[in-house]
Amino acid sequence: MDLMHYKGYEGTAEVDLARRVCRGRILFIDDLVTYESRTPDRLQREFEAAVDDYIETCVEVGKEPQRPFKGLFNVRVPPALHRAAVLRATREGVALNEVVVKALSEYLAT
Repeated sequence: MDLMHYKGYEGTAEVDLARRVCRGRILFIDDLVTYESRTPDRLQREFEAAVDDYIETCVEVGKEPQRPFKGLFNVRVPPALHRAAVLRATREGVALNEVVVKALSEYLAT
């Protein structure tokens, strides 16, 4: 699946063969925001218009637009891994969060 990016939001780019349109939706928010166009060339513009409309609508109704990523998430790991990570953080004099950030950064760099 292809992704588009605009103002910190990501959206899908899909082809609906039955309807013969290009379509997508804004990802990683609870609100359902979709867009479509007849051609792939216009889909990015429709996505951008959908993001702008979403933000404007939220302002009009007095709602804070959702941001896709807040930098906070829960992770379930085996107790032994949790313990090992806390012990490593303690030995290094850093917070567990720093160990997780470093591990994720290294994982994503490869």
